[in-house]
Amino acid sequence: MLNEYFSQEHADAQHGGKDSPNNRKYDWEDELAITSQVQGIDIHTNAVYPLAGILPDGKEFRYDISAMFLIEISSLDSPPVFVGVSQSILDHYETDLSGEKCHVKIYIKDYEPLANPVPGIYIASKEFPKELVF
Repeated sequence: MLNEYFSQEHADAQHGGKDSPNNRKYDWEDELAITSQVQGIDIHTNAVYPLAGILPDGKEFRYDISAMFLIEISSLDSPPVFVGVSQSILDHYETDLSGEKCHVKIYIKDYEPLANPVPGIYIASKEFPKELVF
């Protein structure tokens, strides 16, 4: 998650262009590892993400979360993996398929609260199903 208060000017002047404890570029980072051989990635904008599960009382639920930015990671020996974020909180993304490993970076805007209901999925709080807020 990007820190909206990060100052590149301060970093350049005081720390050789790098962030510092009092001028962090990121509020936090999350890292996921795909252990199977990545075959390719597909980008889906304004997609629908099906958020499904079971409530503590045993009742099943499913909500379709719209306006999602999703990256579908395909592997030879496992089902596709999705990582993504609500379009409203996406700042930008980067992908790198060169080399031995595949790298996907999603940068999230700092000013909007969000939920992380499953690893790799970040939903803006204003778009999160109210029925799932306890």
